Amino acid sequence: MRTRGIGKDLSRTNFLHGGISEDLRNCTRLQYLDLGGNSFSGKVPDLSSLSQLKFLNLNHSGFSGLFPWKSLENLTSLTSLSLGDNPFERSSFPLEVLKLDKLYWLYLTNCSLEGGIPEGIGNLTLLQNLELSDNSLFGKIPEGITKLTRLWQLELYANQLTGKLPVGFGNLTSLVNFDASTNSLEGDLSELKSLTELASLQLFENRFTGEIPEELGYFKFLVEFSLYTNKLTGSLPQKIGSWSDLLYIDVSENFLTGPIPPDMCKNGKLYYLLLLQNQFTGGIPANYVNCSSLNRLRVNNNSLSGTVPAGIWSLPQLTIIDLALNQFEGPVATDIGNSKSLAQLFLANNRFSGELPATISETSSLFAIQLSSNQFSGEIPSTIGKLKNLSSLHLENNLFSGIIPGSISLCVSLSDLNLAGNSFSGKIPVTLGSLPSLNSLNLSDNKLSGEIPQSLSSLKLSLLDLSNNRLIGRVPETLSNEAYNGSFAGNSGLCSQTIRNFRPCSSDSGMSRDVGTVVYCFMAGGILLVVSLACLIYVKLRQKDQDHRIKRGISWDMKSFHLLSFSEEEIMNSIKQENLIGKGGSGDVYKVITRNGKHLAVKQIWKSDSGDRTTYRSTTAMLEKGRDRSPEYDAEVTTLSSVRHVNVVKLYCSITSEDWNLLVYEYLPNGSLWDRLHTCHKKEMDWLVRYEIALGAARGLEYLHHGCDRPVIHRDVKSSNILLDEEMKPRIADFGLAKIVQANAAKDFTHIVAGTHGYIAPEYAYTCKVTEKSDVYSFGVVLMELVTGKRPVEPEFGDSKDIVQWICSQMSSIGSLIELVDAGISEALKQDAIKVLRIAIHCTANFPAVRPSMRMVVQMLEEAEPCTLSSIIVNQRG
Repeated sequence: MRTRGIGKDLSRTNFLHGGISEDLRNCTRLQYLDLGGNSFSGKVPDLSSLSQLKFLNLNHSGFSGLFPWKSLENLTSLTSLSLGDNPFERSSFPLEVLKLDKLYWLYLTNCSLEGGIPEGIGNLTLLQNLELSDNSLFGKIPEGITKLTRLWQLELYANQLTGKLPVGFGNLTSLVNFDASTNSLEGDLSELKSLTELASLQLFENRFTGEIPEELGYFKFLVEFSLYTNKLTGSLPQKIGSWSDLLYIDVSENFLTGPIPPDMCKNGKLYYLLLLQNQFTGGIPANYVNCSSLNRLRVNNNSLSGTVPAGIWSLPQLTIIDLALNQFEGPVATDIGNSKSLAQLFLANNRFSGELPATISETSSLFAIQLSSNQFSGEIPSTIGKLKNLSSLHLENNLFSGIIPGSISLCVSLSDLNLAGNSFSGKIPVTLGSLPSLNSLNLSDNKLSGEIPQSLSSLKLSLLDLSNNRLIGRVPETLSNEAYNGSFAGNSGLCSQTIRNFRPCSSDSGMSRDVGTVVYCFMAGGILLVVSLACLIYVKLRQKDQDHRIKRGISWDMKSFHLLSFSEEEIMNSIKQENLIGKGGSGDVYKVITRNGKHLAVKQIWKSDSGDRTTYRSTTAMLEKGRDRSPEYDAEVTTLSSVRHVNVVKLYCSITSEDWNLLVYEYLPNGSLWDRLHTCHKKEMDWLVRYEIALGAARGLEYLHHGCDRPVIHRDVKSSNILLDEEMKPRIADFGLAKIVQANAAKDFTHIVAGTHGYIAPEYAYTCKVTEKSDVYSFGVVLMELVTGKRPVEPEFGDSKDIVQWICSQMSSIGSLIELVDAGISEALKQDAIKVLRIAIHCTANFPAVRPSMRMVVQMLEEAEPCTLSSIIVNQRG
């Protein structure tokens, strides 16, 4: 029991704000002070008078300014000091701390420290916990740290430390948790041999070399083992997991060889098994079929071979099977249908064969299937339409045959479909045009016949490739543009009035040449007319009901985020067919002109009518949940709706009903950057305009990452989500996948595909981990679009290549970047464009840690300002 006046705990259960009074210094008998987890502001007052203080916790309390380090000299009774997760002004490691020789707990993570860790840290011999992570500390780990033999936890991650583990590090035999990940440490791991108490070892994203000590395989308490992205060689200790309840292991992106240890799931606890991008050989040990706890199995890009043990496919907790880029063979077992949690199946570039089992349609959680470059044969199961969550289906370069089943159009989430390089025959299903989210369609190099369905014209495709088939008839007019240049080559029966090198269509081209087909067309037309009339009657009745409910005024809830100059009634009365300007998988977009002449864009979000969990797509993910909301929803709405930046689209208000939500935005008359670069609405833009778009969009993202109270990760940065106003100034739009980074949150793992084909950062496929650096990668792709004028995915790039890979390959072959610059950019400004292309290459680095922050991207873009633009600004100021 604490004595009155001796201690004060104002943490955790409070939400205190404001400053701390200088009167605090009068509490000279205070021994216990806990202000952590609040929202204070201003500086921490001088604490030097609190000489009896034993416990001081200011963790995540909101304080800023320069911490009064000098005052710690008087607090010699302190046993626990926690100051982390506050935006203090930068300072070097406080030497005053080294005099607090009674400390057993020191937490200085994320409090803006820089410079080296002093050798004198070894004076704090009572320390049991030392956390200095997420600062800007550099240099070597001092040898003095080896004197802290009572340490059970040492965390140094996310700094800039270099050099080897100090000699004598093995003296820390009480160490249970050691995390020095995301630094630049090097040398071998031999000092770890004697740390037999280790439960968690996190040394990923460093430069360690040599072999993993065999002794680690006998550690009895090791449950977390993460050494990915180093330069380690040799084999994994074959006994690892034999003695401990191993939870996860990640040694990806090293140079490890030999077999997969057989007993990592011996005690039935293993959750993650991640061995990607090494040189492992042999097969998957048979006893892993009993690993019912396994959630992620990722062994891609190794030299593994043999048949996959049958029970692997049906493990109950597996969400991802990634065996790509190996030499596996044999079939996919029929019991895969029992794997109800499986979300991603990656088997590309192996020697798998046999038919795709029909039971795969029972794997209801699947959203990504990648089976390209194998020897699969037979037909696509006709029941494929059961996979309602399927977003990506890649079956290219196999031996599949038969027709493309029409049921594939029931995969309503499908955005990426690639069936190229097989022997599919028959017609292209007309129903493909009804897929609301389809973004990429590749059916090239098959034996497809008949006409190109007119229904494909309604899709908004970033890639369309129907080349090298047996198609006949007229290419639909809306597809006959430069954006799809090359998409129809190798079909001698096609004609077009607008595509060069195609024979012109005669008046009867594409028309039926036999009576049976004419009769069929009349019958189909009659059926279509009846269905259309039924739909029209339904829509009219529904509209009438909607109008009735609006007039009653009892089923709508309006929430404004800005001062409004229009009424709810004005918006509601404008939601009609003649104002429709766009359609998407989540609803429609209307252009509304208010009585005072203000132009608005109103997005109508449909709510799912299915019995499944309600699904929402598109703008401001949590905001669109309308009335089905939680306290977490309200918190995220408050944050997203309060965004205020000239380069982020303005959300005026939301209007919610039981059936749908309306989101009212500012209207941007020049559409999206995608439209201006790649479609029939393409607009000639010299480099000065493109540069201003790049810089403005970068500033918008910088604000989301660094300017909000809590960082917002967009997760779907692409040129179609960058809208342009009447002066071609950009706005970041569509936050349908946005994620607000919670303070002190664990790294974000997700099973929902975040992003669009061609823009998704490579680590997402590897870890499902989304960070601000994922946005940076996507923005780098946008910069490449602006410089080259090309789409993220083009047929000319080659099979399975995107713009990032294409630019890298071109750099090594042509030697000059200037050849990659869009011909629409004037010669005088091409060198300026190359500067931005170099920034784009930096943004799209394979490893997230190497990519710059958006703050740095803005700085680099400002430094790449075109000389011509600089002179214009100077003249205007003069």
